[in-house]
Amino acid sequence: MFIGIAFAIFFGIIVLSAALKVLQEYERGVVFRLGRFVGIKGPGLVIIIPFIDRLITVPLRVVTLDVPSQDVITRDNVSVKVNAVVYFRVMDASKAIIAVQDYLYATSQISQTTLRSILGQVELDELLAGREKLNKELQQLIDEQTDPWGIKVSMVEIKHVDLPDEMKRAMAKQAEAERERRAKIIHAEGEFQASDKLREAADVLARSTAALQLRYLQTLTEIATEKNSTIIFPLPIDLIKPLLGIGK
Repeated sequence: MFIGIAFAIFFGIIVLSAALKVLQEYERGVVFRLGRFVGIKGPGLVIIIPFIDRLITVPLRVVTLDVPSQDVITRDNVSVKVNAVVYFRVMDASKAIIAVQDYLYATSQISQTTLRSILGQVELDELLAGREKLNKELQQLIDEQTDPWGIKVSMVEIKHVDLPDEMKRAMAKQAEAERERRAKIIHAEGEFQASDKLREAADVLARSTAALQLRYLQTLTEIATEKNSTIIFPLPIDLIKPLLGIGK
């Protein structure tokens, strides 16, 4: 008698524990009854029929999926290694369980193939400088392919682009040559502006003899401040011309 009561209590505890489930706020339970989908339950306390219903818990929080490095050959035939990170969440728990076998693995694989496909259509310069545009394009394409699985891809970010050593050296030389080109252009523009200002100053001095004499005196003052023992006194050519005429 006592053994039968104890067995009944033990069996009741097992049935009760199998019938009662507690789901967190970020979880949903997909319920199958004898293999057929009957609904989604949760969060909170969920009651199912033991040994007949099967409850599969699906988290609805954002998942951070790290896409491993992929060997990509760009449109200009440069081989690079690129990795990325994908942020997504399950929007429809029933589709995530019924429509695909393993939605995490499937999302990872579709992210890898899409990454290789999209980056293989762009050149290296666009890959390095236009990441924002590529991230948006990757997000749209991956989201379209995972939508039938009840998954929403919110963001895709290219993390790192690993270049070959010879390409790094070539890019360093190109950057150095570009800096030298800009320096030469700036120097040439400065010389041009200086010569233009000198021409304007010469025109002003040519129209005013007094201004020319003042310039001569200023030059003498600058020479004298250097404590030189020899002073060169410049004479205007107009003063010498009469003497040259008399000599002739």
